[in-house]
Amino acid sequence: MQPAPPPGQGDATRSRGARTLALPWTRTGRARGGPGLSLALASARERLKRALALEAERRRLFIWLPVPMGIGILLYFAADREPALWAPLVGFVLAAAGAVGLRRRPGAARALIALAAVFAGFAAATWRTASVASPLLDRPRIGQLTGFVESVESRDAGARLVILVTGLAGVEAAERPRRVRVNIRAGEVAPGDHIAAVARLLPPPGPARPGGYDFGRDAFFRGLGAVGSISGKITLTPPPQAPPAALQVAAALDRARNALTQRIASIGGGQAGAMAAALVTGKRGLITDTTNADLRAAGIYHIVSISGLHMVLAAGTIFWLVRALLALSQTLALRLPVKKIAALAAMAGSVAYCVFSGAEVATVRSLIMTLVMLGAILVDRPALSMRNLALAAMIVLLREPEALLGPSFQMSFGAVAALIAFAERWENRGRSQPPPALPWPLRPLWIAACGIVVTTLLATAATAPFGAFHFQTFNPFGLLGNALALPFVSLCVMPAAVFGVLAYPFGLDAPAWWLMGQASQVVLKLAHWVATIDHSTLVIPAFGTAALLCFVLSLLWATLWSTKLRLLAVLPLAAGVAVAAKPERPAILVERDGAGLAVRGPDDRLVIAGRPSRFVLEQWLSADGDGRKADDPSLRQGASCDPAGCVLTTREGRSIAYAQERLAIIEDCRRADVVVTPIPWTAPCAALLIDRTALQRDGATALVHGLTGWRRHAAEQAGRSRPWSRQPPIQPAARTAPATAPAPSVAESAPDTERLQ
Repeated sequence: MQPAPPPGQGDATRSRGARTLALPWTRTGRARGGPGLSLALASARERLKRALALEAERRRLFIWLPVPMGIGILLYFAADREPALWAPLVGFVLAAAGAVGLRRRPGAARALIALAAVFAGFAAATWRTASVASPLLDRPRIGQLTGFVESVESRDAGARLVILVTGLAGVEAAERPRRVRVNIRAGEVAPGDHIAAVARLLPPPGPARPGGYDFGRDAFFRGLGAVGSISGKITLTPPPQAPPAALQVAAALDRARNALTQRIASIGGGQAGAMAAALVTGKRGLITDTTNADLRAAGIYHIVSISGLHMVLAAGTIFWLVRALLALSQTLALRLPVKKIAALAAMAGSVAYCVFSGAEVATVRSLIMTLVMLGAILVDRPALSMRNLALAAMIVLLREPEALLGPSFQMSFGAVAALIAFAERWENRGRSQPPPALPWPLRPLWIAACGIVVTTLLATAATAPFGAFHFQTFNPFGLLGNALALPFVSLCVMPAAVFGVLAYPFGLDAPAWWLMGQASQVVLKLAHWVATIDHSTLVIPAFGTAALLCFVLSLLWATLWSTKLRLLAVLPLAAGVAVAAKPERPAILVERDGAGLAVRGPDDRLVIAGRPSRFVLEQWLSADGDGRKADDPSLRQGASCDPAGCVLTTREGRSIAYAQERLAIIEDCRRADVVVTPIPWTAPCAALLIDRTALQRDGATALVHGLTGWRRHAAEQAGRSRPWSRQPPIQPAARTAPATAPAPSVAESAPDTERLQ
């Protein structure tokens, strides 16, 4: 028998027990809940370890290698000066050697492999910059330009030339750009010609707003040192030296592309012929802005930019055709590896298609992905697998590290990753009973319809964050546009293109181009119909890189894991949505040359002053989520202007002055909160002053008003020196504006759709 408790102790014990049961949030209750929480955490850790072990067993860790490689590339572009190449190479060697030495410790070895991938990405970006580096034009110039014509792209009005420069008036040979891109309004020139003309050139322009698309950086990696226009007479001149062999090959190829473009466009007729030609030769200059706008609104603009869809359709058509022809012979089908021969033929056809279509960045990237997929067939591996996609991504990143920053790489690999991840889960699904059988005419139609809907939904969901970040648009009816247009592209347009190219040397290609034009006409009519639906294009305010990184992490987490770890992708997705929902919207935007500015007015919409270029104004409106056109009269309502300048008022009631004369600067400095002027100014100013000198140093500038006053965001960061930066040496201000040659308008150097490539 147990001894009886002291008097009152049993009652106290029962009382404490009663309080514990009745009040679980008391200290005793929390103490008793502690072991439960510890057990839950221990169980979660155990499940996490099992999931990671299962992922390692399934060899899924390999497909994460492009991620640290991409981190290394991002670190390279984040540097404020050009790094030394030896540093990442040494880091790579040490990390790789450490991984080999610690191979018996899997955790440490995997961490060192990831670190080696980071150094590999950093070294690849450093090497790439050094290999393409060439001088940039120092300032706007007008002078005699001579050079070889590398390529000619006919446009709706005139043409666009890429010229290998042999001479530029007023510029020493060591400082002149290697290549320039110019627009011409008239004149017959052909690739390979050596020409002379008076050109108006300027350095490749930087972002239209801080954090915006940097055309200058892309131009640097394309080898372009200046852009501009030729408006006068173009004369053919004897070359100072024989053209390089590579130029002769490129010129001959471009002449052939132009000839085929004109033939397809003439037979196909109108914009349908222009679209058909673009799908074969990659020349999109004949497609008008109206047609481009309809294709974008319908969510199918990707069909005129030769990329993964076209490469897969072309390779698939060749693969099917060769395999079907070989299978007609019983002897060949039984004795030869027909499937592998068809894969080799498809690889050869894909390479030829890429070269003939201009080998643009997006096309080469798609070719690499296609060759990896077809190569898997040669080694008896599944063609569509995440490992093949990871291998293709690593090849692209090592070859073109700068592609990581562009929408084309992000959208193409994001969409393919989502599709492959869905295919893996679909193949591994468990079914208790087979699906109901459908009669023959309905079953293939049902499978095709479901495939288009599912793939479009997945691709749209995977690429929507990238489209919103880079273009500030979302096309809610893209599913409808793709569902209606892709069957014609897949079943009519691209097969006709393959047969047309095969028949072209024999002169029997006209029926194929006619059929391709008819199918393209149907696609354009469908695109126009979808574009006329209300709200077919939604303009979304620009959000920052923090939100984009959250979206990228969510996509990677959801597609690269194969276990329930992928469910945690909802966390970065929610964080990205929360950050993107509250973007920082500047109160003032100033153009990089001071030609104009935009101020957020009392109605929370932008009001402009000065004469900002149409391209820059479109970028401002798009980034602000404003659907108005650049010529909308309401953009100037709220600005009080006279020949000396303008005065605007922010929504907080602050006065912003735009001064175009020196006397106006003196007056505005006394009464305005902010003064913006395209004139250099060194005298004291009581207001916050942004003059020509500051804009030459900082580029496009945005001002945000916070609790501590004005915060300035500049497109060109102070103290940052990279090979593609456009910070000229600051000249002492004179009493009068320097008489410089008028620079070409930004519209002449606007990137158009090139940032899609």
